[in-house]
Order: sequence, then structure tokens, then C-alpha cells
Amino acid sequence: MEAIIVYTTFPDWESARKVTRELLERKLIVCANLREHEAMYWWEGKIEEGKEVGAIYKTEVSKWKELRETIKELHPYDVPMIARIDLDKLNREYSEWMARVLFG
Repeated sequence: MEAIIVYTTFPDWESARKVTRELLERKLIVCANLREHEAMYWWEGKIEEGKEVGAIYKTEVSKWKELRETIKELHPYDVPMIARIDLDKLNREYSEWMARVLFG
């Protein structure tokens, strides 16, 4: 199994929880870590500041395309950042647990 991490951000807890729950229910991810943080970014010609909720999703590479498209479909941002991080190494026990959750 090839494990990956997918990272994105949300404007608030409500949207982060809503999208994350849907991803879990569709078995596109096995786990999510949500954290609030300060964000600074360019938007429409000026620097913006505010709070965002970062989401780290743990899944398997075969789920990537469907996961990416589902996040795009459900995400409240016009231009969400959806980043895939390939994991070179992962402990066997966690990898086996992921496979059981995602693939039965």
C-alpha cells in the first residue's frame, strides 16, 4: 500500500468538519488532523490576514484522484490548495490499519 498525506485549508471549523466528515463517510480518508492557524496570503491584489483551519488527510494513493475531485467539489474556496505528499516510509501496523479501513 502506498500511503499519502493530503493537505488543504478551510475558512472555518464548520466547513472543515463538514468536508472532512463527508470524506470519511465516503472512505476516501482514514484519518484527519484539523488545526486552526493564522494565514497570510495574496487575494485580489492585496495581502490578507485571518484564521484558517488546516486539514491533514491520511489516505492511500489509489484514492488520490477521487479525493482531490471531491475536495474541489465540496470546498468553499474558489481556489483551494490541495497538496499531495507521498510518504516514503510508514510503519507496517499503521499501513495495515489504513488498508483495513479503506478496503475492508
